[in-house]
Amino acid sequence: MRKKILVIIWVLVFATVLVGCGLLNKVREDFKKGENLTEPLDLNSPTVLVETPELSTTVEPEEKTVVTLYFADPVEHKLVAEEREIPKVVGIARATMEELIKGPAGSGLKGTLPAGTKLLDINIREDGLAIVDFSGELIRDLPVSAQAEELAVYSIVNTLSQFPTVQEVEMRVEGQTVDTLLGHVDFQQGLVKNTSLVE
Repeated sequence: MRKKILVIIWVLVFATVLVGCGLLNKVREDFKKGENLTEPLDLNSPTVLVETPELSTTVEPEEKTVVTLYFADPVEHKLVAEEREIPKVVGIARATMEELIKGPAGSGLKGTLPAGTKLLDINIREDGLAIVDFSGELIRDLPVSAQAEELAVYSIVNTLSQFPTVQEVEMRVEGQTVDTLLGHVDFQQGLVKNTSLVE
């Protein structure tokens, strides 16, 4: 009985091998004849090839605008106007205040705001009030003198007042409304442009 089962198994294996070889030969013959192959590309056909667009090598020039910044003169008694070209952006008042914080470009002028001062927020209302909020360095690191405080305050106010939408300035420090920075300039009457300090 066992011999018969072994014979049947060998017959099945042999038949499977023969069938497999036959299929393999069929595939080989089809391949030689060129059947089941994709058709070669006809270069004369009106096929539209999609072209990759070329990268533009021209860069649009960034639009600029000129703003006026006020810094202290070399002896720190008066404010001196310095014109600076900056990118024209939607929040031009914010960009201008950032430039004021950076300090003067040269000409022996001196910055009026302490190093490390940051602009936290600025908002110009429809009634012309510009609310500008600075970090605590504006008070903590400002030299303790009436002259230093006056120059710092009016460098901010005069710089912002160049914009027609600004009629008055309200200064805040760390989000809090303040009546003065060091006690020499009173903010309660409202801060408006002061040309008497400009050289």
